[in-house]
Amino acid sequence: MITVDRATFREALPDGGRLLGLDVGTKTIGTALCDAGWSFASPAALIKRTKFTADKTALAAMIGEQQVKGLVIGLPLNLDGTDSPRTQSTRAFARNVEDLGLPILLWDERWSTQAVERQMIAEDLSRAKRAERVDKLAASYILQGAIDGLAALG
Repeated sequence: MITVDRATFREALPDGGRLLGLDVGTKTIGTALCDAGWSFASPAALIKRTKFTADKTALAAMIGEQQVKGLVIGLPLNLDGTDSPRTQSTRAFARNVEDLGLPILLWDERWSTQAVERQMIAEDLSRAKRAERVDKLAASYILQGAIDGLAALG
């Protein structure tokens, strides 16, 4: 089940459980995990994109190891809220991982990369270190926004 509706996603997971947040890029997939109570998100692994089958295998392994119950995938909308070519690519990615059997929430991620970039610049990290960390941190930012939104539902 792929949804952009928080209530539907919440209903699919009435007992909570760990969530895996994804920032899907063309070269990497940034990942983040949250606790089963949906309180806090933390950056996890960075998956270097190769062939989709290998990417999906890496995600499936992480899902099994971490006992993940649902996926939150960042949806890169245009600033006016409309779809972009990257949005279409992300929706296709979500459809292709749907057979992993987990509920999937597509979460608006328009400002995630900029927010984490600003934070890393404020921390005076070099360009190289920022490039190395940005996707994992963006995934964490996306996942934290989603779990905060889900918590607001009660």
